[in-house]
Amino acid sequence: MRAVLERGYERRLAATVDPSRAPRHVGVILDGNRRWAKASGFETRSGHQAGADKVLELTEWCEQVGVEVVTLWMLSTDNLTRPPAELEPLLAIIEDTVDRLARDGRWRVHPVGALDLLPSSTRCTVEEAAKATAGHTGLHVNVAVGYGGRREIADAVRSLLSEHAARGTTLEELVEVLDVEHIAEHLYTAGQPDPDLVIRTSGEQRLSGFLLWQSAHSEYYFCEAYWPDFRRVDFLRALRAYEQRERRYGS
Repeated sequence: MRAVLERGYERRLAATVDPSRAPRHVGVILDGNRRWAKASGFETRSGHQAGADKVLELTEWCEQVGVEVVTLWMLSTDNLTRPPAELEPLLAIIEDTVDRLARDGRWRVHPVGALDLLPSSTRCTVEEAAKATAGHTGLHVNVAVGYGGRREIADAVRSLLSEHAARGTTLEELVEVLDVEHIAEHLYTAGQPDPDLVIRTSGEQRLSGFLLWQSAHSEYYFCEAYWPDFRRVDFLRALRAYEQRERRYGS
């Protein structure tokens, strides 16, 4: 009976979401896998696997409501310092998830992060996924692996300086013309719309460095559920909350 009631509520909630007002770009901080595993009596690896399976569900939900871009924070630069006993299985799960996203055949996969920090196997997997799906026109899926917001900005500035050095631009000349758009053109998400909505699961209410530059005018939605427990109902609630807000863009 409870399942029937929940399905009915989900249908009613879905009917209240206006596809014409859906966010173009949704960023998601996939938080709570380890805590979910501990609370459920499972090993940490099981939590990461459950979270990976949820990723495939989320991409379907995003596609259904007309989201154009979704950025999934799968692994931070800080996570790379975890003990090998935890990090290696997590990287294997991430590789499998990225491969599954690519093999689906509908979505364009784009790596977002410092790929040079990743083990060669993981780096090759995300690069091959991007190459194999480059021509796809469906949902654009950014896989943030080895991602850190401060590192992204530093990389963007480094890339910008290298580009102008190659052109022969002097530092004085660059200072005269430099503006925010010049930096934005060198971010990992260059050419994409900034996230309209950022969702974080597990009850934590902070960004932890996620899309620091791009999220200046984003709306935030914090969900109590651990990521593996995140349901379509929770996603629809986030969309409804987004639609009900008056976006002021910093004013």
